[in-house]
Amino acid sequence: PAGTITVTPGVLSQVVVGSAESVAGARVRRPRRGLELAVEGDQARVSVELAVRYGEVLPEVAGEVQRRVRDALRAMCGLGTSAVDVSVEEVDR
Repeated sequence: PAGTITVTPGVLSQVVVGSAESVAGARVRRPRRGLELAVEGDQARVSVELAVRYGEVLPEVAGEVQRRVRDALRAMCGLGTSAVDVSVEEVDR
């Protein structure tokens, strides 16, 4: 009744990148091309490519990225997630 609120795709991408990179040892590869985000209704589907620091346990880092992205989208944007797909594409030395 009081109007609409629009969160642009660029802002959603920043939320995803920021939350993913808040995980120790994780870096989003090429944030403009290595990140896909689709929203249908109140559900988001995210696909993100990561570089992970050498020596980190890859499944643990990827799982924590999934959790933080899901939590950030819920807390900051009110969106649920149908999926957060993480692909480790590179190991940083």
